[in-house]
Amino acid sequence: MYTSEMVATGTGVQLRIVRWGDTQTLSEAPLVLVHGLASNAMLWEGAALAFVALGHPVVAVDLRGHGQSEKPDDGYDMQTVTFDLAKLLEVLAVRGYVRPVVCGQSWGGNVVIELAHQYPQLVRGVVAVDGGFLELQNHFPEWEACSIALRPPNLLGTSAKNMREYMQRAHSDWPQTGIDGAMANMEHLPDGTVRPWLTLDRHLKVLRGLWEHKPTHLYSDIKVPVLFVPAEGPGGVFAETKRHAVEQALSMVPVVRVEWFSPADHDLHAQHPERFAQVVHNATKDGFFA
Repeated sequence: MYTSEMVATGTGVQLRIVRWGDTQTLSEAPLVLVHGLASNAMLWEGAALAFVALGHPVVAVDLRGHGQSEKPDDGYDMQTVTFDLAKLLEVLAVRGYVRPVVCGQSWGGNVVIELAHQYPQLVRGVVAVDGGFLELQNHFPEWEACSIALRPPNLLGTSAKNMREYMQRAHSDWPQTGIDGAMANMEHLPDGTVRPWLTLDRHLKVLRGLWEHKPTHLYSDIKVPVLFVPAEGPGGVFAETKRHAVEQALSMVPVVRVEWFSPADHDLHAQHPERFAQVVHNATKDGFFA
């Protein structure tokens, strides 16, 4: 079971968090989980349950504009989103989640790299899940081309039933927690249809912030351990350049480890939650995240 609440971060935006377990009864390293673009906290549920079984208290967050968090019209650049997260970590530290390992997927992987660079005192390390190496300008030198190529599909008016059936067909090897988590990316309307929690205009603002981000410029200055967990498989994100990007990270980040999931989907944490949790747990136990 989980609990959910809105948290005032002091940045002018309240963020929704979801908690599994607690620091009073679980003694392993606390974990904070950060979703990808247009995703939400509940896509982490399978991994969160596996973490709790391994003894870790877990918090997942809906970042601004996403899920059930507040949705201001601006503040979707990488620095502002990372500041939101940093202020949330300060609130969580008072509650016992002191210097957690922070995991971020895809866009969230880039967010946690920025977090590790700017606010190393708040974390014992970060995990970049099929992200943290995304530099969209290498693929789309012009923003307009990027905004067209990566524009999200229009899901307005799609029935929730049809959407769930599509998810189950597209991800037939995902556990139920993954399907349910993906469905939670969308608001379920009274007429039986869905619409994304993240509106199109805000989606494009987040995408612009990611397009402007250059994590390789930060790598050599990161002081905390970074675990990259990239996915490799058909239809993967930038599959043709991913190996090179990860090798670059390996050569530049001072304290670094890579654990490939192959074959795996981009949302490998939803597809393989127990294996993912074990990989991160092992890194907390063998001294990597000291």
